[in-house]
Amino acid sequence: MRKILFILTTAFLICGAVSAQVMKAADLEKYAKNRYGSKWLDAAANIASGLTLDKNQSLTYQQVIEAPGKSREQLYVALNYWVTSTFKDKQAITLNDKDAGCIIVSSTIANIAEHMGTLNKYSISITPVIRLDIKEGRVRVTYTVQNYDVLADISGGWLSPTSDDKKTYGDSKRKAEDKTNANLYDEQWEIAQHYPFVPKDNKKRTCAKALVMTHAYSNAIMDKVEEAVKNGIVGNEDDDW
Repeated sequence: MRKILFILTTAFLICGAVSAQVMKAADLEKYAKNRYGSKWLDAAANIASGLTLDKNQSLTYQQVIEAPGKSREQLYVALNYWVTSTFKDKQAITLNDKDAGCIIVSSTIANIAEHMGTLNKYSISITPVIRLDIKEGRVRVTYTVQNYDVLADISGGWLSPTSDDKKTYGDSKRKAEDKTNANLYDEQWEIAQHYPFVPKDNKKRTCAKALVMTHAYSNAIMDKVEEAVKNGIVGNEDDDW
């Protein structure tokens, strides 16, 4: 009976840990504000002062996490567990190669920034590519974002028609291949072509928040990977059982 209760308790803890691993846009915004403040323009400028875009004009972060005494196989199992628990969409895991010691994930976090203008409304999402390279006693995490994925609504601005049958409100719920609503259309904004990398940007307020949120998400991912590598997901994934 005790063993059954322990298994049920463990299952509950795993479920709790899994849900805690997923950071939604609302949680990410709180995380970003706690770290960088709520003045998005200032925060974006401060963050950008310490950033360098890579050769592809992408925003790339890289960190090596040391895990002394842990084998390549142990680290692979821990990270594979974290990835499969965190990213529910099976299509998110684009590469999982144990022999090469490499896991690559590409998963969207929606609605990180929104803006309602005079005529249009924009909703921004990002799809970071997260690469985990595994060696004996260490893991290298590479996080890359090149574009903001934008859903624009030409009926969502302040001066647009206000009746419910005409106003659609772009909220990133429409799938990219859905062309049934002429008011909604997809765009990609290159990060390098917008604020704060381009100071004179007519979408600077939207892109300022988008950059801060993108940067904050990179920190959250790094923290979660480090926690999984060093302590596991639920804290009881050792060999003493």
